[in-house]
Amino acid sequence: MLITGAVLERSGAGAPFARSRPFTVGDLELDAPGPGELLVRIEAAGVCHSDLSVVDGNRMRPTPMLLGHEAAGIVEALGDGVTDVVPGDRVVMTFLPRCGECDGCRTDGRLPCAPGTAANNAGTLVGGGIRLHRAAADGAEEAVHHHLGVSAFATHAVVSRTSVVPVDADVPAEVAALLGCAVLTGGGAVLNAGRPGPGDRVIVVGLGGVGMAALLVAVALGQEVVGIDAVDAKLELARELGAAEALSPADAVERGIRAPVVIEAAGAVRAFETAIALTAPGGTTVTVGLPAPGATAAVSPLLLTAEARTIVGSYLGSAVPSRDIPRYVELWRAGRLPLERLVSSRIRLDDIDEAMDRLAAGGELRQLITFERTPS
Repeated sequence: MLITGAVLERSGAGAPFARSRPFTVGDLELDAPGPGELLVRIEAAGVCHSDLSVVDGNRMRPTPMLLGHEAAGIVEALGDGVTDVVPGDRVVMTFLPRCGECDGCRTDGRLPCAPGTAANNAGTLVGGGIRLHRAAADGAEEAVHHHLGVSAFATHAVVSRTSVVPVDADVPAEVAALLGCAVLTGGGAVLNAGRPGPGDRVIVVGLGGVGMAALLVAVALGQEVVGIDAVDAKLELARELGAAEALSPADAVERGIRAPVVIEAAGAVRAFETAIALTAPGGTTVTVGLPAPGATAAVSPLLLTAEARTIVGSYLGSAVPSRDIPRYVELWRAGRLPLERLVSSRIRLDDIDEAMDRLAAGGELRQLITFERTPS
């Protein structure tokens, strides 16, 4: 079938992206779903730093690649062997498929799925296939790689059944989309990795989409939460969303604020070092941000030993999507998790280059690409 999508032609294009134009928005051919796969009509897709990291070259992926990994949509067709969802179901799309059988899948979310990771790195679906194609300049057919098994910056996607979690129809598409990355990652950093005790203070360093989701989940759990960011507007929103305090990094360090659980969600060395400095003796620093591959930070081994500190890495919030997404849905239904507040703007697919510039500038939580359904 013919679809419209935003294809990243090359990584490492210079900013501003509105000038360098690394994306081409146009028509592609999408194959029918193969065994164990399904066709999804995309309703909403979030623009995340993990997308930006491929655009700016911090995360090298094969190109051309149809980006987008945080989304929700409606199932339209099923491949052979898919029997537990039906056309018309709304699904959350997640960027780390889980086979359920490898050593990583047996760690209850702590480690990623090995086959899923290999497919993501190769730009294929879990079975190794590529379902996206377009005409090259010489007229030949050119394969377009999948991004993290999803490729949601498009009107439709073919994905593995292991890359989606069904949700009930009462969950709006914009809320469902956020569950696939921002909430799984930020919320999981609290629930699965930090695991604060009753009454424990939680500090969140970096209040982008993932960090603000961590803050929302911690507030929903009844924790005292302190938000840390350098952007005043984000600090104000953190207060509105229930943070007991919201401070700049310098103010937090100067005041000697400490907590037994500190979440680093900025993906920057300075943020990681700030998170270490704000962790109380005996506490846990959870890092979910993705800095540049060559980035290094200064950490005192003596501090870790003398104060019995723990540093935990948490990829995708150490999540098992099929287990965790229903938890967040129930919190949302109960009115305790106002995920709608994470949406900072809604954009068109054609605005993707400019959206990356706004994301890089640090002023956005989640920009959502929304798709109007074309009449059949």
